[in-house]
Amino acid sequence: MISAVFENEHFFIADKPSGVLTTPSRFAEEDGRRCLGKELQDQLGFQIYPVHRLDFEVSGLVVFAKNADSHRAANGWFEKKQVHKSYQALTTSQSFVHIPADVENNREAISLVPGQGYAWESRQLRGKRRAYESSQGKPCLTHAHFLGTNPAGFLQWDLEPVTGRPHQLRFDLSRHGFPIVGDILYGSSVECAPNTIALRSYRIDFQSCAQAAKFGLPSKIEVIAL
Repeated sequence: MISAVFENEHFFIADKPSGVLTTPSRFAEEDGRRCLGKELQDQLGFQIYPVHRLDFEVSGLVVFAKNADSHRAANGWFEKKQVHKSYQALTTSQSFVHIPADVENNREAISLVPGQGYAWESRQLRGKRRAYESSQGKPCLTHAHFLGTNPAGFLQWDLEPVTGRPHQLRFDLSRHGFPIVGDILYGSSVECAPNTIALRSYRIDFQSCAQAAKFGLPSKIEVIAL
């Protein structure tokens, strides 16, 4: 049984666990992994529409529309960047050892101060497995705030992807020398639980969305962060 963080006649917002797909993969018939969208559709008994997605390894808030009208409206909000999503991540201390010597990177040392904010811009392309920087890529902007160090010694980050490119946050932290804990694909040397990385979507803000109130949405929805 999938519990709703928020539900009304227009939307179902769930807290996706890590290690679960948001929507079926391209090889759905052969893919044995759990899929939140499919399970939710079976549970509700009617077609639902994914508004956005989280990576398989990432946990947190995911929005599904219950009808074509709400799906159309929500797609417009996301396209116009009126929806503001916030994530938290845990990383190790800055190091560039995971970046090959032949990969262009300025390897700039960052003196971290709790509360300090950064605006990270790049041009990213998505390959078969991961994102990489390219002059031919799409422009990306991430707002990152360093929160401090947690009791386990990991660095805590609050992140807002202004653009929504695939793997944007994972790549941005990695290229600045801070691979996410458990994210082996982007250079982490620290393992998490299977199919899990320390990245969580914990808040969605609808305050700037045109007619969000018409669809019964609150100004924001939030769950416990990392």
